[in-house]
Amino acid sequence: MADFSRRGFRLDRESERAELEKHARYFLTGFNVAAKSRYVHSALAEIPDAERGFAYEGAGMFAALHDLAALGRGGALARLLSGPGDDYTHLIHVGHGWALVPTRLPLPVAVPATPLLRWLALDGAGFAETYFGGLRALWRRCHRRPSEHRQARIAGCGRALWFTQAADPVGVARVIARMPESARGPLWSGIGLAACYAGCAGPGAVAELVRSSGPYAPHFGQGVLFAGAARYRARIVPEHTGRVCEQLFSATPEEISWWTDEAAHGLTGSTELSAYTEWKARLRELAERRF
Repeated sequence: MADFSRRGFRLDRESERAELEKHARYFLTGFNVAAKSRYVHSALAEIPDAERGFAYEGAGMFAALHDLAALGRGGALARLLSGPGDDYTHLIHVGHGWALVPTRLPLPVAVPATPLLRWLALDGAGFAETYFGGLRALWRRCHRRPSEHRQARIAGCGRALWFTQAADPVGVARVIARMPESARGPLWSGIGLAACYAGCAGPGAVAELVRSSGPYAPHFGQGVLFAGAARYRARIVPEHTGRVCEQLFSATPEEISWWTDEAAHGLTGSTELSAYTEWKARLRELAERRF
């Protein structure tokens, strides 16, 4: 799974490839830890700080598969979200979405304690779909009839595109330009999230991504806001995340986390996809004002 040569991803950007493959390996580590360890949080605490989010994402996938096999009565997802897992709630929900791809099941209704964040599972499903299916899967997803469900999932496809193109700004812009106009915004949102959370985008690359996104720059900014907030919640903010937040918004991840919370005001108790869509729209407006 983590070997880009086996996945058919770009191999010509060696340092970026190595960094992104490392993230994928820690996803697998988290999955295996959740499958084998009785004390999951203690085992995940041994993962290097900057990679722990990816490990929790993998653990989220295992927890979702476990609960599905137990017909929703396993409780693994609830246990993972408790205690130290609360710091990684965004990543756990995304990992939960990975399980939707091999099982081909719709998003389950019950996700503990965080109704609004449940829809991050669609982002995770989109990532897995493109990560495993490549550009052909991305093309199919983007050419489906537009809907809120499709848009949320395509954002995850955009995150995966950052991996398939080994973080090449020119490569991702070229692929997105070939997709239907209705898919370009959420794809750029995913690129923004991946560039800020996973890294591999220096100041020049970030500036190029903003230029290339053109009218979709607010979508790119919304993805960066999501990433900054997720990193801050875990209380572990890598240098690259702080740098992207500062470059785009002249703000710290702490400030960005506060912005995302404010934008979610009145929406956090809703289980409806429309609330998640509105949250992202508010953040796009905020990004456009602050660019």
